[in-house]
Amino acid sequence: MQRVRMAAARLKTELWVQACIRRGDIESIPVMVLRRGDPTSGALLIKRNQFEQGCTVLVETRDAAGDRAWYPGTGPAPVAEAEADAYIARSRLRDPDLWVIEIEDRKGRLPFDETLLDR
Repeated sequence: MQRVRMAAARLKTELWVQACIRRGDIESIPVMVLRRGDPTSGALLIKRNQFEQGCTVLVETRDAAGDRAWYPGTGPAPVAEAEADAYIARSRLRDPDLWVIEIEDRKGRLPFDETLLDR
């Protein structure tokens, strides 16, 4: 008997963004859509703005189990907002279906539960 591995169902990007905004509202974390991409399968970038501490751009990826995860595209330490914005602009040139959301929180809280990777 042959075993077939079922791929995990993936939530449409637009629904994930809506859920993130709703959870941000509940937890008093401002979440804004800076750019809308493909509603079904557009990739995501998250600009985590910690104000005086700087910004981190989180890039969507998948972990070993195929679940959504994030890694800091701008490096392990926060960067100036202009540097984060430049990273986002370069990414948008490569991917016209890209979603960009900004999360503003001095503590660096995120309104979702996916894994943050250290790459």
